[in-house]
Amino acid sequence: MAVPALVTSFLPSSTRHNQPSLLFFRHLRSSSSSASSFSGAQFVTRALKIEDKEIVRRSANWEPSIWDYGLLQSLSVDYTEDKYTEQVQRLNKEVKGIFDREMNQVAKLEFIDAVQRLGLGYHFETEIKNALSFIYNTEVAQLLDDLYATSLRFRLLRQHGYTVPQDVFQRFMNKTGTFIELLSKDVKGLLGLYEASVHGLEGETILDEARNFASKHLKDLHLDKVPAILASHVSHALDMPIHWRPNRLEARWFMDMYEKQTDMIPSLLRLAKIDFNLVQSVHKKEVSNMARWWVELGANKMTFFRDRLVEHYFWCCALVFEPQYSAYREMTTKLLCMVTLIDDVYDVYGTLEELELLTDFIVRWDITDIDKLPPTIKNSFMALYNTTNEIGYWTMRELGINTIPYMRKVWADECKAYLKEVNWYNKGTKPTLKEYMDVAVDSVGGLIMLLGSYFLTTDKLTEEGLDYVSKIPSVMHCSAKILRLNNDLSTSSYELARGDNFKALECYINETGASEEATREHVRHLVHETWKRMNKDVFEDYPFPGFAPFLGACLNLARASQSFYQYGDGHGLPDNKTKDHLVMALFEPVPLD
Repeated sequence: MAVPALVTSFLPSSTRHNQPSLLFFRHLRSSSSSASSFSGAQFVTRALKIEDKEIVRRSANWEPSIWDYGLLQSLSVDYTEDKYTEQVQRLNKEVKGIFDREMNQVAKLEFIDAVQRLGLGYHFETEIKNALSFIYNTEVAQLLDDLYATSLRFRLLRQHGYTVPQDVFQRFMNKTGTFIELLSKDVKGLLGLYEASVHGLEGETILDEARNFASKHLKDLHLDKVPAILASHVSHALDMPIHWRPNRLEARWFMDMYEKQTDMIPSLLRLAKIDFNLVQSVHKKEVSNMARWWVELGANKMTFFRDRLVEHYFWCCALVFEPQYSAYREMTTKLLCMVTLIDDVYDVYGTLEELELLTDFIVRWDITDIDKLPPTIKNSFMALYNTTNEIGYWTMRELGINTIPYMRKVWADECKAYLKEVNWYNKGTKPTLKEYMDVAVDSVGGLIMLLGSYFLTTDKLTEEGLDYVSKIPSVMHCSAKILRLNNDLSTSSYELARGDNFKALECYINETGASEEATREHVRHLVHETWKRMNKDVFEDYPFPGFAPFLGACLNLARASQSFYQYGDGHGLPDNKTKDHLVMALFEPVPLD
């Protein structure tokens, strides 16, 4: 069978030309296995020797998309760069001037913290780096006796890769190695200590003690007796620490808090609001492009897999939000759509025999004899195959390097992991937690996003860098592991009892006999421990240029997973909390007046 032409509809809109496109899902809808009646459908597949056998397709009864694709395709943009150019330039200049002002070290640290939490850090990287370098090399004795100042200094320096020992907190501990109980009255200091503790590394027991001490006393506070703004910050931190929050969501929340502060800098807040809206306008255009692509494919009419286009886009936006990376967000959104499509083919739709054959096609990256697959699975694979090849072609044309071999390897590893899980299910195998995690980190889908975050964002793409990333370095593995663990923590007690899909929780319970509550606590502990490893990995010396966006994406994938799965499966079963987050980040501008 001849290889079909590459599918131009899978290109980002900014690179698409007026060429004919192959609309896979339109073909699929007109095939003999219509998506609307897949449950209980009969497939005649002679190559699998199951010609007269009725195949009853399982259904996960996925909720339909919560988004109106007609509205998404017609999104309007109210904020354009040319309209605000002069004002933004003036405000940028004012904020840069504040970095040069004489101020005490705590005030400078608080200013840097505000700039970052308002989502403006990417505009002032040089200024922040110079200010923190000066602070790191300038020790102010009185700061070391102030828990809040010590914690803030520690957190910001650690966040930027400076080596600050955990011993700076020893002066706040007694001889038994616990924090002085009197500190429980210092709410601001406790809050700072808690936020600092999540920047800990493996084996840093002082920071473990700091997190336990601070979280216990913050939870015991009567917040009605704490100043309102401080109480809001405490609740926000206990819900999720700053280090674990996606940039866009944190920026939007922090603007409202910052506006209430007595020391608020009007020019900084104004710049943050305008910048948020300008970046959001870029994202809106991209969402509209993605919705148009999705509807043209007919994918919004499918029912056998999860239609989560906007959620997929937000995952990619959370990884790399900066406006110049449109190509990354659009292409990786398409890849992530393919991850969910293929995941649901393996998890729900296909039989073992069909999935073994599908895996063979994916591993060999060969569509010869693809008609051996039943129509729905064949078309799903073709969508994945052509999407990947289109992205590889774009990268080869624009950057001069063929990335298809690297992407097909990740797909092969992912689908082999899916198949391993299918075999466990069919054979009634109960893997240990370690056996499960060795497979499940590959099957969760994060690695394909992170691979793309390297070659679609770096300004210095090299074969050496691709080789390194394709071997899944520790920072990349940790990020995908946190994604997997958070995904599994979102499993409800009902789903756990049903037991038709392996999760870390189920494996640990089967292995140890632990209660569900103790199991969830153990998995949350694994999340914390993996964050510690990644905190170190992200600041290792990497011998490749242009690695910063990739390293940031590794942190941000973990952050996105913390948000999506905090209160349940916000990806597979989006609830009002998920929708509120996406509306706030992607669609609702910040009022400027």
